[in-house]
Amino acid sequence: MSASYAIDMPSVAASAAASGSDKYSVILPTYNERKNLPVIVWLLAKTFETKGIQWEIIVVDDASPDGTQEVAKQLAGIYGEDRVVLKPRAGKLGLGTAYVHGLNFCTGNFVIIMDADFSHHPKFIPEFIKLQKLHNLDIVTGTRYSSHPSPLPAPSSPSIGLGPGGVYGWDLKRKLVSRGANYLADTVLRPGVSDLTGSFRLYRLAVLRDIISRCTSKGYVFQMEMIVRARSLGYTVGEVPITFVDRIFGESKLSGNEIVGYAKGVGSLWWNV
Repeated sequence: MSASYAIDMPSVAASAAASGSDKYSVILPTYNERKNLPVIVWLLAKTFETKGIQWEIIVVDDASPDGTQEVAKQLAGIYGEDRVVLKPRAGKLGLGTAYVHGLNFCTGNFVIIMDADFSHHPKFIPEFIKLQKLHNLDIVTGTRYSSHPSPLPAPSSPSIGLGPGGVYGWDLKRKLVSRGANYLADTVLRPGVSDLTGSFRLYRLAVLRDIISRCTSKGYVFQMEMIVRARSLGYTVGEVPITFVDRIFGESKLSGNEIVGYAKGVGSLWWNV
């Protein structure tokens, strides 16, 4: 029997016009996120409603055996089926194809991709939006490895960011692997961003569709290829410092095979893009 969740949800009032006619679609790929999903959806809804931002959440679940889909259906009943949209798949088919699947159901003109396990806090989304609007950017990506946004706002512009980027909850080995991966990619590919392996990003819908149609990588290399291809196609990319927190519930999905695959992926992108 699926569990029921009684959480003090924010009221879903009509979104104000603070973001003009823009609407933001969040694609949340999930696998065994039954405990995390109610809280991350609550945080997203609270963030968007407080700022008067039009929004929707597309939950792409890969046949989780823990009841994630049942929880998503409950959340759709609470927030509305136009706000929380469950679009499941038959099995674990990969992160890139999860975004492709989710894109088929987005009604917003901007898309936010992020993890469902609290690694990425929704409080940074308004900062992404501010930077995008200030510079009319195609992509804004979160960075764990910078203390300031890029491009820098003019002195007369509103401040952007909530402090320097950082990582919390990782042991020394995991931090070294991440730093090493970014250093390798930066040295070989020169992508022009400080955090190439991050997965918390804001895209124009049309830009994401274009880039993702060209990508061939899988796993963690996929995020790297997205930025490298964006740069090669001439799309504009900005960065906002974020704090990354290791997942609270569940197990990390990083494996030794992913690390080896990442190194191979850097070489492949250097050769092909």
